[in-house]
Amino acid sequence: MKSIKRYFLTGLLIWVPLAITVWVLSLIIGTMDQSLQLLPAAVHPQTLFGFNVPGAGAILTLAIIFVTGLVAANFVGQKLVLWWERLLARIPVVNSVYHSVKQVSDTLFSSSGQAFRKALLVQYPREGSWTIAFLTGKPGGDVSTHLSGEYVSVYVPTTPNPTSGFFLMLPKGDVTELDMSVDEALKYIISMGVVAPPHRPRASGKINIT
Repeated sequence: MKSIKRYFLTGLLIWVPLAITVWVLSLIIGTMDQSLQLLPAAVHPQTLFGFNVPGAGAILTLAIIFVTGLVAANFVGQKLVLWWERLLARIPVVNSVYHSVKQVSDTLFSSSGQAFRKALLVQYPREGSWTIAFLTGKPGGDVSTHLSGEYVSVYVPTTPNPTSGFFLMLPKGDVTELDMSVDEALKYIISMGVVAPPHRPRASGKINIT
């Protein structure tokens, strides 16, 4: 009986991650395939080949993103983006939503940004209880004038869903930088501590914000 249970659990450990991976990928590809609606019906795979081609919309989406980045990287493209943002700024509700989302996306995806570039070890939710957090920068605006000393802004994700969490401002001296990548830290969090990253000793664990 124990052998049957062990074999069953072993099978679950193989099929559950595979099934979830396939489900997530199919969901993403299915969503990206909606970009085919931007094309005339005459050039849809269903019209050209007589059947749907899964992933064709995903390829189109990636191509649009790449071409957009290619155009926006030159002088003319930058002028077009600037004109587009000025146009959106004239629309009251759209302006607030667009610029709020753009600030977050620029912080997260910009190659010069510092968001989620370092995994940290912090005491939370109380002293003596430790968890993993991510560096998001330094406190700014009027907040910084009310903080005595040097502080850092961190994001503390929840487990097993790291997309929700808490934003904290902590003294720099209370934060320890970990010698692990953001990907390793995310795996550690999502697995609830089961998948631990390899140990790599470091000379100093104090955070260095540049």
